[in-house]
Amino acid sequence: MVDTILYLAKVYFRLDQPLTALHLFKQGLDRFPGEVTLLCGIARIHEEMNNISLAAEYYREVLKQDNTHVEAIACIGSNHFYSDQPEIALRFYRRLLQMGVYNCQLFNNLGLCCFYAQQYDMTLTSLERALSLAENEEAAADVWYNLGHVAVGIGDLNLAYQCFKLTLANNNDHAEAYNNLAVLEMRKGHVEQARALLQTASSLAPHMYEPHFNFAALSDQVGDLQRSYIAAQKSKEAFPGHIDTHQLIKQLKQHFAML
Repeated sequence: MVDTILYLAKVYFRLDQPLTALHLFKQGLDRFPGEVTLLCGIARIHEEMNNISLAAEYYREVLKQDNTHVEAIACIGSNHFYSDQPEIALRFYRRLLQMGVYNCQLFNNLGLCCFYAQQYDMTLTSLERALSLAENEEAAADVWYNLGHVAVGIGDLNLAYQCFKLTLANNNDHAEAYNNLAVLEMRKGHVEQARALLQTASSLAPHMYEPHFNFAALSDQVGDLQRSYIAAQKSKEAFPGHIDTHQLIKQLKQHFAML
């Protein structure tokens, strides 16, 4: 039975054995070729393992069997968006609208796709609709955060500041909003506020490199080289390929060599 395979794979996945679960799903596909739930299970595991391109391939296989599968359409759309193809992602999200899907997350994604596809007339309308459909404060926080990005994109920094503030009013643990608020405070010359916001962001999300790098850059500007170097090293650990971090560390080492 298909259900038995699904439950057993779920157990393996909870035991942190995703490869065993994948093997089980593939055995299941040999017995039940083209079974949508098994293909979807494989795609989800690949997505959890951050193998997005392979996950998208399996979701496409799902659509060949069932072209109204909401999860598959949404995930392929998301993959196109993060592959810098917002126009193609927009087609998938519009398809979901045609199918009658009507929720905050969909309009949120539609708004972002419209913005990056330079369809500005639809951007604010979609995000406003997303706000009206937000079922909890966390969902509303995500919409306000995206509105802040749109405001930065059109150059309205006052609106961006208000949007990021509203993000934190809805979700006080939103690390990205703290980071972006800090950058806006830095532009205003409010060093202490920016430093406090960056410290909050880095403590909430130590895996993010942006707060560490921004804190390092800010500390370097005010002459606090020791803190700048420590923060730059944390940024390097979080994202080893960040060129600006490497340049800052090199510059700080030159400073230390001169002392």
